[in-house]
Amino acid sequence: MQLPPGFVDELRGRVSLAQIAGRRVTWDPRKSNAARGDWWAPCPFHQEKTASFHVDDAKGFYYCFGCHAKGDVLDFVRETENVGFIEAVERLAAEAGMAIPAADPVAAARAAAATGLVEAMEAAVRFYRGQLTGARAAEARAYLERRGLGAEAIERFEIGYAPDGRTVLIEHLTGKGFELSRLVEAGLAGKPEHGTPYDRFRGRIMFPIRDARGRAIAFGARAIAPGQEPKYLNSPETPLFDKSRTLYNAGPAGAAARKAGTVIVTEGYMDVIALARAGIAHAVAPLGTAITERQLEALWKLAPEPVVALDGDNAGLAAAQRLIDLALPHLGAGRSLRFALLPPGQDPDDVVRNGGPAAIAAVLAGSRPVIDLIWSRETEGQVLDSPERRAALDARLRGHVGRIADASLRAHWEAEIRTRRAALFAPAPKAPAERRSHGAFPPSGTGKRRRNRGDFPPGPIFLAPAAPSTRRSLLAQSQEGLFAEERVRESAILAGCLNHPEVAVRLEPRLERLACRCGNLEQIRAALLSALADAPDNLSRAAIAAAVRARLGRDPDSELALGQIRANPHLAPSASLEQAARAIGEELDRHAALAGRAAEVLEATADVEAGQSDGLDHGLTERVRAAAEAEHATYTRPLADDGADPGLEGPEFLSVIAASEALLARKPRRR
Repeated sequence: MQLPPGFVDELRGRVSLAQIAGRRVTWDPRKSNAARGDWWAPCPFHQEKTASFHVDDAKGFYYCFGCHAKGDVLDFVRETENVGFIEAVERLAAEAGMAIPAADPVAAARAAAATGLVEAMEAAVRFYRGQLTGARAAEARAYLERRGLGAEAIERFEIGYAPDGRTVLIEHLTGKGFELSRLVEAGLAGKPEHGTPYDRFRGRIMFPIRDARGRAIAFGARAIAPGQEPKYLNSPETPLFDKSRTLYNAGPAGAAARKAGTVIVTEGYMDVIALARAGIAHAVAPLGTAITERQLEALWKLAPEPVVALDGDNAGLAAAQRLIDLALPHLGAGRSLRFALLPPGQDPDDVVRNGGPAAIAAVLAGSRPVIDLIWSRETEGQVLDSPERRAALDARLRGHVGRIADASLRAHWEAEIRTRRAALFAPAPKAPAERRSHGAFPPSGTGKRRRNRGDFPPGPIFLAPAAPSTRRSLLAQSQEGLFAEERVRESAILAGCLNHPEVAVRLEPRLERLACRCGNLEQIRAALLSALADAPDNLSRAAIAAAVRARLGRDPDSELALGQIRANPHLAPSASLEQAARAIGEELDRHAALAGRAAEVLEATADVEAGQSDGLDHGLTERVRAAAEAEHATYTRPLADDGADPGLEGPEFLSVIAASEALLARKPRRR
């Protein structure tokens, strides 16, 4: 079977050698650099323990420094899968979504014609560059000077000028032996059905567009005369030029991107040139259209996390959101995006001219991840003051997350959104005066004003580390019992939810607000919520347990198997749903009350240790007593079973009161 000329080259450009080889080898993370497309592994062609097999993904070649095996992606498939050349092509073409055309004389002639088109394009590049130095290009040179483009940038990007004459280029190239039909096919000339041919580009500054192989395949042209429309004009689609797959400056930017570890995406070629002037050589641009899926794939071949630089106004944000919607199903490890939002009304060229290289570097350094822009789109300007509106927000966010095909990335997004959602809907912290204005905390009779320590930081304040003297105090010693009890409560909640996933779904909002004191239990909680988000409607205890184990990488059963929990029939798998729902709900109530008591005890301890006990004897005792009574009110049924006396746990709370009173009795009075 004879393949059409150029087909194999296109196939090599569409598939990633690192991705194909990664199915056969285990990459060495110490030597490999994914951002640069530089991969190392033990060789698949001979037995070894060291990583001497090297893949340069950007160039598409591999080499083993041990056995000296070398080749491209087709050679790798042939050698590792023991197939012939044609079969290797067929397998890779299927992965790349390319149909193998039948070889025929017409295809061969078309490939030969393409070679002639490239020669015509290169001749046009030379002609336009020469014209820029002529007398007719004075206005073009003045424009370039105003834009800050000196001789170095003009030479580097091969900028030229198309004279304002109807057939200047046609006459020049036909005089060099090029056929008019080839010039029309290359997009350099136009020929109406009834009329004379004409130069497609006239009176414009010319920017050659080259493919990744360095071939001139098209032009971008900028108008300089007032009122000349369109301002920017690109070559039409030709056998050489496919606008949906091409990126301006892709070849030079590829090498620079491997060194920088990223690639910058701008809106146009003037922005690319401006960034190059600022020392940023790893920039590319689409050609007058929104970024396409094919261009996204090309970007990810250059770098795992391209940075898209867009105008910070509404139009730029809308463009960013359209790109996010396009990219979401394709995101994964090594395939992400970041967005650098420029000052409104400015493009990279404006930023560089106004603020220099430091200004554009600061903008790029402040780039934001995809999830940031989605969160902003769904929450900024929204009034979420009712359960229905919050539910609508949840539905929109779930819709975005559900479009992510990569299961691991989807789980990380779910965890991040839960964190942001909890912060968004968290109640505002009470001011110190508000916390102490209740009847349980009457002002002391000394007439002295309490010092204002400011509010506590958000979150479970009892997690803050205590000073050594605080840890030795009686109140802190009693607090150790609170933390131990808290672990029992957290374990009971999670064990009950794992045994009864239907109840977990019902209590999901409360589970999202639950802040586990113990790190391993917090991991289990996050894994459970992620598993519930992905679970089908017909929940299965075994399926949820398997999903949690897969996310954790371990079995959580042994971590939750406390004696108190095993002895509670209401949390066991055999309990009815109503029994389990009641038991888990009560444990959540008790956990919240326990956290409140711990917070008050630590706040009181801080007052005492800071020497602020003068006049606080009654207030401190009442604060701790009120917190303990609030907690005790939740114990309508103990952890063991319904038949136990609900007053059994009361003495534990009273012991905290006694500890606080004993501490105050030992503190000397200030006179």
